[in-house]
Amino acid sequence: MSALKSDLPQGTLDLLILKAVAVEPVHGYAIAQRFEQVSRGVVQVPEGSLYPALHRLENRGFLAADWKKTETGREAKFYRLTRKGRKQLEAEAAGWQRLIEAIGLILGMAEGGTQ
Repeated sequence: MSALKSDLPQGTLDLLILKAVAVEPVHGYAIAQRFEQVSRGVVQVPEGSLYPALHRLENRGFLAADWKKTETGREAKFYRLTRKGRKQLEAEAAGWQRLIEAIGLILGMAEGGTQ
């Protein structure tokens, strides 16, 4: 089963990017690869969605970037989380956790009533 970016709920991509970059500074292509690997192929983010999101997060001050050489020796922009970005990540992750729990409660309702 394959999911494209369009299948991600609005705002999810930014949260996922912030989380990926919080682990360590990383370049865009590696972020997309990591999403696909960790999600077992379910989350596939096209470049046309990923790079505009990275630039948007950088413009908002959530990410900072430096040009460095990749493992293959090519120059790439490596993104890292800023202090402001870490606060944003924590706030968004908490919001998603509340939503996930609420949806779980709703999905757990017995037919014809509550639990």
